[in-house]
Amino acid sequence: MQVDRLDSEGYYGGVRLLMSACNVFLKHCRENGIQLRMANFKLSYETNIPRQTGLSGSSAIVCAALNCLLDFYDVRHLIRVEVRPSLVLAAENALGIVAGLQDRVAQVYGGLVFMDFNKEHTEKFGHGIYTPMDINLLPPLHLIFAENPSDSGKVHSTVRQRWLAGDKFIISSMEEVANLALEGRKALLEKDYSKFADLMNRNFDLRRSMFGEDALGELNIKMVEVARKVGAASKFTGSGGAVVAFCPEGPSQVKLLENECAKLGFVVQPVQVAPSRLNDIDLKTLATTTP
Repeated sequence: MQVDRLDSEGYYGGVRLLMSACNVFLKHCRENGIQLRMANFKLSYETNIPRQTGLSGSSAIVCAALNCLLDFYDVRHLIRVEVRPSLVLAAENALGIVAGLQDRVAQVYGGLVFMDFNKEHTEKFGHGIYTPMDINLLPPLHLIFAENPSDSGKVHSTVRQRWLAGDKFIISSMEEVANLALEGRKALLEKDYSKFADLMNRNFDLRRSMFGEDALGELNIKMVEVARKVGAASKFTGSGGAVVAFCPEGPSQVKLLENECAKLGFVVQPVQVAPSRLNDIDLKTLATTTP
């Protein structure tokens, strides 16, 4: 028995994710009249994504499993790319994992993706408008995370409940967060990286004002603040656990960031953005079905 693995991943680990992915995939195929050949298979997984760092480790396993199933049953052409993030999310939701579509879209598409969750479009088609962008538009970015992410916020956030209750502050703040994405896309296309840095910082400031410091967690806030200490822009990668930083002054500033993070026990790694993972079959589903 791998005791170390049990200590870090529990008794189920990612196996339950694989099972849920298979279940959701089968249900989707049955509901949409997609015939699957009778054949047996074995699924296993390995991951190098640090746990509890807000880097979507669970959805990465589900997304990888979905890709295996698409290819094994040769149905990639029958399940639209836009739908796949929702399948990944459904597999996680079935296990009680509360999340949104953004990370799953990024994992399905790969590369750099602009996401527009227009309410009317999303309600009509069941997904947002996802537009791949050139990864070379991104400036050099760095990931900051703790090797021992013991503090991810000990107070349960009430933001979702306040949103559903019509809290004006939460709604207006969320609308501003959405607008940051529009401004960020414009800044990247124009290569206005000073503006891009400001938008990153504003993103975190809005999250901090909505969620509060107790919910965000002291460790998470420290990772943002250590980046800002050396003049870098920074924000959460997701809901917390890791931070993405941009050093507009270049390598010398990166070195300062690495030194300051080392003092606090944080790991700093350059972000390597892989190109889009969509193949010719995937692109055809986009070309023939996107409204």
